[in-house]
Amino acid sequence: MIKFFNQTDNRIDIEILDFLTTIKNSITPNEVELIIVDKYEIKRLNKEFLNKDYETDVLSFPLDFSGINIQNPPLGSIVISIDSALKITKELNHSLRDEIAILFTHGLLHLLGFDHEIDNGEHRIKEREILASFGIKNPLIDRTFKD
Repeated sequence: MIKFFNQTDNRIDIEILDFLTTIKNSITPNEVELIIVDKYEIKRLNKEFLNKDYETDVLSFPLDFSGINIQNPPLGSIVISIDSALKITKELNHSLRDEIAILFTHGLLHLLGFDHEIDNGEHRIKEREILASFGIKNPLIDRTFKD
């Protein structure tokens, strides 16, 4: 299940949420929270929690249930900037559904422990693999971190 919260005036179609649920279920049975925010809120969160004073496109906040015996515990929260998603949608000429799916998949992999900043490409490979299986091009890591 995805617990969804839209903190913006932008409408997110149910088809997008259904698609994200399909992606999530192909990766993990665990629950996640998805929060859609504007560029100001994501910048505030990035500064408050990561000490990075700039707008970003997606943030992940994992929950830690280590040491607690819970079957399929919630993984955490994924926060997506709708402003960033809409901007990239225009730049790359693809759908909002695909852009949100790219950001969601990237964030979900972070919740599952992948970290492109310190791994040996595992996050990039998994992101490509998942998105390709849904016919989506331009994975976030590929377009953000050029070789």
